[in-house]
Amino acid sequence: MSSPIGTPAPSIGSPGTRPPKAFLGLSGPLLWGYVAIAFFMTGDGLEQAFLSDFLVTSEGFSTDQVGSLFTVYGLIVAIGAFASGVLAEYFGPRRIMIAAAAGWIVFHAGFVYFGIMQHDFAMMMVMYAIRAVAYPLFVFGFVVWISYAAPQDKLSSAMGWFWCSYSVGVGVFGSYLPSFTIPAFGAVETMWGAIAFIAVGGVLAGVLVRGKGPETSEPRTLRGLGETLATTIALPFRNVQLAYGMLQRVINQISLYGFIVMLPIVFVRDIGFEQGTWLQLWGLVYIVTVFTNLLWGVLGDRIGWIRTVRWFGSIGMFASTLLLYFIPLVVGPNPWLTGIAVVMFGFAVAAYVPLSALMPALEPNHRGGAVALLNLSAGLSQFVGSLLVTLLWTSFGTTTTVIALACTYLVGFAVTFLMRVDQDALAKAETTRSIPTVSGTTTRTATTETDRPGVEHTTAE
Repeated sequence: MSSPIGTPAPSIGSPGTRPPKAFLGLSGPLLWGYVAIAFFMTGDGLEQAFLSDFLVTSEGFSTDQVGSLFTVYGLIVAIGAFASGVLAEYFGPRRIMIAAAAGWIVFHAGFVYFGIMQHDFAMMMVMYAIRAVAYPLFVFGFVVWISYAAPQDKLSSAMGWFWCSYSVGVGVFGSYLPSFTIPAFGAVETMWGAIAFIAVGGVLAGVLVRGKGPETSEPRTLRGLGETLATTIALPFRNVQLAYGMLQRVINQISLYGFIVMLPIVFVRDIGFEQGTWLQLWGLVYIVTVFTNLLWGVLGDRIGWIRTVRWFGSIGMFASTLLLYFIPLVVGPNPWLTGIAVVMFGFAVAAYVPLSALMPALEPNHRGGAVALLNLSAGLSQFVGSLLVTLLWTSFGTTTTVIALACTYLVGFAVTFLMRVDQDALAKAETTRSIPTVSGTTTRTATTETDRPGVEHTTAE
C-alpha cells in the first residue's frame, strides 16, 4: 500500500532498514514492473510488423495514407511520452500506468471495430492517435519509477533490464505471435487478442510493483502541475547537456521506426520474402535486443555511457541501417544473410540504453523532468522516422530514403563529442537527500509510490 502523503517514511540508513539485493541492477521491488512491461508491449506490438502491409495489401489503403497514420501516431506518442514523465512525477507512476492500460483497451477496440472493420480511415486515424497516448504513459511512467527505486550506481543496468523487457514484449512475442496467429485466425482477430496482454500488464503494475517513487508533501493541484510542467520545459534551455541527450534519443530509433513503415512492404512486395519470414526476421531484431539491452546497460556503467553511445550506437546504427536494406537488395530473399544484418542492427540500436541513465544523472533533483524530456525524444524518434519516410519514399525512392535514415547517425556521432556527464551524480545526490538530525536519525519527505519505504539507495564506489 502506498504511503499516505505527509506520512514520514523511514530513511535509508536508519536502523532496521537495508536495501534489498539487486542482480546486475535488477531489484526485487520492481521485478513485477518489468514483467508488466513485457506483457503490455506484447499487446502494443502485435500489429507493428504487419499493420502497414495489411492496410495496403488487404484493405486497399494507399502508402501515403498508411504513412500519414504512422506519422500522426508518432507525433501523439511524442506528446504522450513527455506527459508521462511529468504526470508520473506528479501523480505517481502506479496511477498513471493503471489509467494508461484502461485507455489503451478502450481506444484499441475503437480502432479495430470502428476503423478497420468499418473501413473508415478517418476513424482509424482518430482512434489510433488517441490510443497512442496510452503506450508512452504506461511504459515511460515506469521509467520514472526505475529512476527512483533502482540502485542509483547501477541505473544504466536497471534501464537495460527495462529495455530487455520492452524488447521481449514488442519484438519477440509481438512480432513472432502474429506469424502463427494470422494464418490460424486472421489479422483482425490477432489485433483483438492484444487486449488480453494489455489487461495483464495493467493488473501487474497496479497490484504487485513495489519500490520508492517520486516524493512530495504538497497537495496535488492544477497549479502545482503547471509549475512542474513549466520547470520541465525550462530544463534543456538552462542545461544544454539535456538538449544533447534529447537529440541523441531522437536519432536512436529513427531507422527502426522508418523501417516499420517501409520494410513490411519492401521485403514482401519488392524483394520477395514470405510474410511469415519477414515477421520472423523483424522479431529477430528484438530477440537480439533482449540480450544487448542488458549488455549495453551493464557495459555502459563500466566503459562509459557516452563512449558506448558514440562507437556502438552511432557508428553501429549507421552501418547496420545500410546493411539491413542493401544485403537483401543484392542477394534477394535470403533469410540467412539478411539475418546477419538483422543481428548487427539489434546490437547497435540497443547501444543507446545508457541514455536512460544519462538524462536523470544530468538533473538529479529533477529526474522526473529529465525522464519526461527523454520520453519526449523517444516519441519524436518515432515521429521523425515515420515523417522522413512519408516525405522521401514516394518522391525519391527506397534507396535514397534508407541512406537519409543512416546519415542521421553520423550527426549523432558528432554530437557525442559535445556531451559531458558525471555517472556518479545520482548516487551522490542520494547521499545528500537524508538530512541528519540531532539524534543522529534522518528525516525525509513522504514517498508516494512505495510499499517498502526507503529501498534501493546505494552510494557510488
